[in-house]
Amino acid sequence: MIKPLEDYVVLSVKKEEKTTASGIILATEDKDKPAMGKVISIGPKVENIKVNDEVIYQSYAGTKVKLKEVEYLLVQSKNILAIIEE
Repeated sequence: MIKPLEDYVVLSVKKEEKTTASGIILATEDKDKPAMGKVISIGPKVENIKVNDEVIYQSYAGTKVKLKEVEYLLVQSKNILAIIEE
């Protein structure tokens, strides 16, 4: 597991669908990266964010890390814009 330091948060990023339900492949235009993810781990200085929260983060923020074939994103808590509440 990744244990972030300071005010960093580890996110599992939601992937964009590249095909429709009927199997039509979508064009590969330059689109904004997905900006939603699930909090996997938080650093000791993070406030107001908990593990398992679904969040919206600033596009193009953070550092991608691949660990055991799973891709994570490390972002500073200031780059998390909102928590999704259902």
